[in-house]
Amino acid sequence: MQYDEGDVDSTDEQAAETLTDEQELTESAYFRKLQKKLRRQVSWAIRDFNMIEDGDVVMVCVSGGKDSYTLLDILLLLKRIAPINFDVVAVNLDQKQPGYPEEILPAYLNEQGIAHYILEKDTYSIVKSVVPEGKTYCSACSRLRRGSLYGFAKQIGATKIALGHHRDDMLATFFLNLFHGGSLKSMPPKLLSDDKQNMLIRPLAYVEEKDIIEYARLKEFPIIPCNLCGSQTNLQRAIINDMLREWDDAHPQRLASIFKAMQNVAPSQLADRELFDFERLSLERDDNERLFEGDNIQAGQTERLAEIGLPLSPKTQIFNPKFASHDTQAEKHTKTVNSSQTTQKIPTINPII
Repeated sequence: MQYDEGDVDSTDEQAAETLTDEQELTESAYFRKLQKKLRRQVSWAIRDFNMIEDGDVVMVCVSGGKDSYTLLDILLLLKRIAPINFDVVAVNLDQKQPGYPEEILPAYLNEQGIAHYILEKDTYSIVKSVVPEGKTYCSACSRLRRGSLYGFAKQIGATKIALGHHRDDMLATFFLNLFHGGSLKSMPPKLLSDDKQNMLIRPLAYVEEKDIIEYARLKEFPIIPCNLCGSQTNLQRAIINDMLREWDDAHPQRLASIFKAMQNVAPSQLADRELFDFERLSLERDDNERLFEGDNIQAGQTERLAEIGLPLSPKTQIFNPKFASHDTQAEKHTKTVNSSQTTQKIPTINPII
């Protein structure tokens, strides 16, 4: 058979184009579904904790990582469709880390038309000078960063400071404090700063990290790595994160259950004397007695019992009167016993009939 190579190439190209179109359509549908999920979870967190109110100016702290990019993107989306009016401004703190690509973030924010500030402060040198060699930098770095951002939020009149911590960050902090800090605490979805000058919110509180990773991939955010602490191995937080990922792979509902437990705290079932007043607990018994529901009670060392003032022959009952119906359980028991003891007669058949 003879054929035209040009026709074959054309057919292959058409098939490739069709395949590409189908793939793009699938990815587009997947992206919309994921975006809708994130939008819904962020909306629930904002509603549940009253994070954003009408007239708020929300300062979104953008580091160049996947979390803060996702937070900024979803908040800008909600701003367009929310029933309340609020403004969003992005703020980045350039900490002068060696090799930091300072042009990437401003270029992205300008391209997207997002109002923003770029703050410059050499906290890198401070962190390196105060943290001993071999120790992790995260704690000192975050404290210096927070101090600068808190002051700037008040300076520009921002009423809320939005941070990109997600559900898995909150769980990791919980276990860090549990394993290494001797305290039962985490990152709250909403927090008033110690000086009561700023209100912090974490709208990604209900969002899983794996969804953020996928969303950032699909959106192709220009991710900026953290070289200051990224080179450090044996970070306790990294170890905790690995543990959480292993749990999530082996038991998909475990992390959700733990996070739910963080929202369902029973102070009286723990041991914090500041949180619950154990010292003033007292009995509030009434006159109703609940007798032992069993067959028999044997009393031993009756003389000692008498000395203590305890009864020598406590009564028993076979049911709790509180749950008895009109025919009490005792009566039903008696009827059952009597019926079992009654002789069953065979009915006589009249032969005439």
